[in-house]
Amino acid sequence: MAVSAAELGTQDIKKLLFKQAVPASIGILFMSVNILIDTIFVGQWIGSLAIAAVTVVLPITFLISSLGMAIGVGGGSVLSRALGSGDKEKALITFGNQIMMTFLLASIFVIIGLFFSDEMLILFGAKGAIMQPAKEFFFPIIVSVPFLALCMMGNNVIRAEGKPKFAMAAMIIPAFFNIGLDILFIKYLNLGMEGAAMATAISYFTCFLFVLWFFVFKSELKLKLKHFKFQFPIVKEISALSFVTFSRQGVVAILSIILNHTLYTYGGEHSVAIYGIISRMLMFALFPILGITQGFLPIAGYNYGAENYERVKETVKLSIKYAAILASLIFVVILIFAKPIAAIFTTDVLIIEQTPEALRWVFAASPIIAIQLIGAAYFQAAGKARKALLLTLSKQGFFLIPLVLILPNFLGIFGVWIAFPIADVLSTILTGYFLKKEMTTKLI
Repeated sequence: MAVSAAELGTQDIKKLLFKQAVPASIGILFMSVNILIDTIFVGQWIGSLAIAAVTVVLPITFLISSLGMAIGVGGGSVLSRALGSGDKEKALITFGNQIMMTFLLASIFVIIGLFFSDEMLILFGAKGAIMQPAKEFFFPIIVSVPFLALCMMGNNVIRAEGKPKFAMAAMIIPAFFNIGLDILFIKYLNLGMEGAAMATAISYFTCFLFVLWFFVFKSELKLKLKHFKFQFPIVKEISALSFVTFSRQGVVAILSIILNHTLYTYGGEHSVAIYGIISRMLMFALFPILGITQGFLPIAGYNYGAENYERVKETVKLSIKYAAILASLIFVVILIFAKPIAAIFTTDVLIIEQTPEALRWVFAASPIIAIQLIGAAYFQAAGKARKALLLTLSKQGFFLIPLVLILPNFLGIFGVWIAFPIADVLSTILTGYFLKKEMTTKLI
């Protein structure tokens, strides 16, 4: 049953978190399974070089489309607080501005990507034998990125509106399309990397069609022409909070560039492919924690806007508790089944032998990441853009990137893998400090 916006401020927190987090988790699960199966198909039917190519291209497309996610999350915070304070007109204007900002910015970046495709692929690590399959994968996908950006933006607005099941459906539908088309284009029509890219591009468009259908027929936010007019105060507020999410994605893109080049230097194409497997597992395995974080945002944002601070504190505590339990269970599974996981993706003996150790090290600190994720999300939900930015960038920007640049000089390829848990520990300590201070001094 869908949750109305007003119920975010009245229902039991445990029930609310369950209603918001479970659909978000299922949606993220299907999205990550989609990417996971896509990688398995590519690895088994095309080859391990194809995994390396996908690892190079996807950060580019996700960087551009993350403009939509950023505007969705940032605008969703504005929208949730507007609904919490009873200002529906501001919520409508916010949504109209989100749509225009997303489409305009994504289209500009796509045009830049098309004109400078070779330079961009080389920048993101398309070296040696990786370049040709990367080019084949890049072009069909890049033209569909504005649709993905609008989907990401709309998905966050749907969740902010208290309709998590529709947000879940928006992520599930393209997953089914992508998997089905992968089988058709790669296995039966033998279209290789271009087939994989076409399947992904069509799936983005189906997501866009579903989100469009929702806002036309199911949403409480009924837009009129007057809402599609840029209002500088709204744009400024959305941008300040969106900058947090986009900065994180920008740092992730920079991290991808540094990782791909470092991995190629110390381990060649095989190491890039190994990280391709690990990065897919990071999204897949952590889906319930990411789902709780997504479910947490509208509850915390609404209640902060309504000045129900006790409910905000309870939401923070419960979200961290549940996410930490799930993250610990995930770590145990990874620890035990690392080798069988690697064998699912490829038949390459070298990759199957080297992936398990790397996978275990990358996940080593996962039981404590709930504090970092929920803590950063709290400051974003509360509209505190500077602290949200600081904490969101802490893991990748302040700790992981410097560690990846330094440690391989002394430890070789092992230095890359050990950098991940060290960054997790340091960023969790930093976030825990700010969150504890906020809970004890601000929300009283």
